[in-house]
Amino acid sequence: MQVIQEGSEIWGHDRPDLGGPEPGPAFGRLFDTHAGPLRRYVARRVGAEAANDLVAETFLVALRRRESYRRELGTARSWLYGIATNLLRHHVRSELRGLQATARLAHTGELSYAGHDGRVAEQVDAQVRAAQLAGALARLSPADRDTLLLVSWAGLEPAEVAEALGIPPGTVRSRLHRIRRSLRTNAPAQEEANGLD
Repeated sequence: MQVIQEGSEIWGHDRPDLGGPEPGPAFGRLFDTHAGPLRRYVARRVGAEAANDLVAETFLVALRRRESYRRELGTARSWLYGIATNLLRHHVRSELRGLQATARLAHTGELSYAGHDGRVAEQVDAQVRAAQLAGALARLSPADRDTLLLVSWAGLEPAEVAEALGIPPGTVRSRLHRIRRSLRTNAPAQEEANGLD
């Protein structure tokens, strides 16, 4: 790992200089390195159709705001995920509606039970668990949902999540601990309520 020194060229490829007069090459490398994983993360949040648009918008915003990137404060990866997370927040209402609708399916008995022989039980179990997870995600605050999904779906480390969201690393760790404890505590109650004991 290279040491970051103010005023030197020893920054590493994960903290590029984006402020030059010709940002094209630097942004080309950023896109080649981060667009795929970012697209996968965004697609898990809002679906494949919206993901391409949001990833493109993320890079456009990054290009327009390249002067705001401070490589001494964080990596380009966490900066891009921070921009994408802010853009995703505009989709929270539709995301919540979808999660709440999926959760309601488990309670109304409208889950599809079609399948063959032994696979029926597996499909029903998977659908019920997906509905429970959707309900649990819908009940999280937007800040908690962003924190959890940046770690679990995007694969960011807590320090990167802190950089992306502009919060202290300790806040990320305490949020994750609280969220995981809450999900573990509520899981048995959910299973009992759905007759899954």
